[in-house]
Amino acid sequence: MIQMRPAPDVVAAVIDPAVTTTASDVAGDVPGVALDPDFAPVPVPRPQAAAPGGDPLSLEQPLTFSMAPEHAGVLVRGEIQDYDVASRYAMLATARPDIVGISSDPVIESMPTCGGDGPVGDWHDVQAKLTEHLKAEGMDGEGVALAILDTGINVAHVSEALGQEVTVDVARSWKPFGVSGHFGQFPVDHGSMCAFDSRITAPRATLLDIPVLLSQRPVILGLLSDAIAAFAHLWTVLAAMPQDRRALVVSNSWGSFKPSWDFPPGHPGNYSDNPAHPFNLAVSALEQAGADILFAAGNCGRECPDGRCAFPDRPINGANSHPRALSIGGVDVRGARVGYSSQGPGRLSRRKPDVCTFTHFAGSKAFGPNEPDSGTSAACPVAAGVVAAVRSQLPAGELSPGQLRTLLRRTADDLGMAGFDFDFGYGTIDAAGIVEAVRRRRKNGRHR
Repeated sequence: MIQMRPAPDVVAAVIDPAVTTTASDVAGDVPGVALDPDFAPVPVPRPQAAAPGGDPLSLEQPLTFSMAPEHAGVLVRGEIQDYDVASRYAMLATARPDIVGISSDPVIESMPTCGGDGPVGDWHDVQAKLTEHLKAEGMDGEGVALAILDTGINVAHVSEALGQEVTVDVARSWKPFGVSGHFGQFPVDHGSMCAFDSRITAPRATLLDIPVLLSQRPVILGLLSDAIAAFAHLWTVLAAMPQDRRALVVSNSWGSFKPSWDFPPGHPGNYSDNPAHPFNLAVSALEQAGADILFAAGNCGRECPDGRCAFPDRPINGANSHPRALSIGGVDVRGARVGYSSQGPGRLSRRKPDVCTFTHFAGSKAFGPNEPDSGTSAACPVAAGVVAAVRSQLPAGELSPGQLRTLLRRTADDLGMAGFDFDFGYGTIDAAGIVEAVRRRRKNGRHR
């Protein structure tokens, strides 16, 4: 990924949805780089420290983001065609002052489980432990946009499995260039499982279908640049909502497994450990605008790691460990941690995962009638549904994403060591505790 700072009129054209721009319009000829003509340039807001003297690239402090043409940048995608990548990188960094950063574009993959254990309980157990408590307080996801960034949704399958009609908001859904198929009609796969699991806990949320993992390039599937473009789209979705009624939840059951796809930690283009990577900044920008962002912690737990796990330690990396996102680990419906759920510390923020919730239950049948909804891939949309349910009563204008993350941590059912630990985070999501906290908030007069 190449982040540019072209002339303000070029940035304005990229920002304007009525204007079509190409990578060559933005970057011209970049020696030694084959630009991807199919990747539409993406506007990138400029981070600014909210307090004077603050570091605009630190994720551990309040930030603001400017999309003004004189501040914003533009992201294009290409391939360095040089055996000596380091030398080419250094040359571009000095020869082109309009290039402000060259970052890795690692492959992103879904997070199914490893192992062959059968399901523990079923999705009705999840309902009993979470959904019923939330519904009693009127928290059902009504009026909340819930984006599933995955392999696409098959609404016919999800509707049949749930026993209720499910639709997607086609107008606010998005797909990368070259992805064929219609929103809500993609083959039954990982994304349908995630959509099903989110609707267990948010039965009235509005689903947005964002099939980023279906993007196909030669040899590889799913690139982080497609996720950046998806987040740019979700920025426009959020901006169209009234500021005091914003309610957008973003569920991400995917991540990067292999450091070989990335620049090494310490390199300015690194993703796994670098808060200044364009996608990590995109997560901050969308959260600051009012979105709740959740990532699966991953399936690289010490007891039962997924065969793709190649990080030698600290596998919760990149945005899956982002301080402004919820990193979700997995437990079964009995409260036992599943052996594949990744342990912290995280790479961007040490205290990861944040919380755990239920997985490895019989549910969507997306992978067959006897296969469980499993992995932290299932836990993440279950948690995203809980957040969407809360948002149906408390929009971001009333309770910021940061405050909602704090609420979930403080009300979690503490497991493992007392307080935070790297196995369970702050504990498992406790719907009854959430409801009680919301009631106290209302009793104290803080309600709309």
